[in-house]
Amino acid sequence: MTTTERPETKCPTCKKRVIWNSESRWRPFCSERCRLIDLGEWLDESHRINAGPADHSLDLYDREPND
Repeated sequence: MTTTERPETKCPTCKKRVIWNSESRWRPFCSERCRLIDLGEWLDESHRINAGPADHSLDLYDREPND
């Protein structure tokens, strides 16, 4: 990357190009609106992190204490 090139990314919400630097207040989003839309999608559980079944063998509260 040369000194004249600026790193860019796409806004996760609207796909608009966003310059990635300290002056980009809402990065990686292009605006507060897009940031709040994304937050709302997480709160509505439209976005979620897929995980496998829980490993209950690691549940410390079900174990007997060591004597």
